Amino acid sequence: MFYLIGLGLGSEEDITVRGLNAVKSCSKIFLEAYTSVLGVNKEALEAYYGKTITLADREFVESGCDGMLDAAKEEDVALLVVGDALCATTHTDLFLRAREMNIRVEVIHNASIMNAVAVCGLQLYRFGQTVSLPLFEENWKPASFYDKIQQNYAADLHTLCLLDIKMKEPNIKILETRGKIVYDPPRFMSVKQAIEQLLYIEEEVKKAGVLSRTETRCVGVARLGQPDQRIVSGTLEELLEVDMGEPLHSLVLVASTHPLEDDMLKFYAAKKE
Repeated sequence: MFYLIGLGLGSEEDITVRGLNAVKSCSKIFLEAYTSVLGVNKEALEAYYGKTITLADREFVESGCDGMLDAAKEEDVALLVVGDALCATTHTDLFLRAREMNIRVEVIHNASIMNAVAVCGLQLYRFGQTVSLPLFEENWKPASFYDKIQQNYAADLHTLCLLDIKMKEPNIKILETRGKIVYDPPRFMSVKQAIEQLLYIEEEVKKAGVLSRTETRCVGVARLGQPDQRIVSGTLEELLEVDMGEPLHSLVLVASTHPLEDDMLKFYAAKKE
């Protein structure tokens, strides 16, 4: 059996009972460690589960996972995924590859940013397309995500923005000059960076009037599901002044709101009336 097991968002204790029982039955356990980051480290998981866990980085999951799937032909193998097991398309691809190899697959779901974001008070059925915001580089500032935001606003729907994380990324300059692979330190986009990039695209590139510094409402979310989670609402300009603390961060762009949503946004307001 090949298990795809969601871990939830906060700690080693967020795994479901069904997921924990599956983990304990497995002889090989891998932790996917690049699409998101759990609030605790691998060692905390190992202590709680009583099992040895192997970290699976992007290269392993996307191109070097044949050994993991081959093992699942003869024994129980689990891939642990932060959040829900199938929120990332990479994991859907693993599901299909395993089935093509006639390996039995079981998916065990859990909470993810996609549903837990409701804690900010906005109603989930009022969300449109989710967008991923990439960290800008010196000569690379893509704007393709803007169109989805524009479409969401046209349909009067909120937008969940998932903010980029960089885990085990090779330093391109060193690779080109020395032919040597050296990995950069992990980088995590903050709410402040996300807003700065959104405003750059709006004001310098698209100039379509979709986003406004002083009129567009938004909600910053940090470390969702952890004891020190932080949620702050306000305009884009107001949230530029808020330090949301340690990663991971997400950002919600707010469309029109129901009175109940308004009450929740006031509860989280950066500037109280």
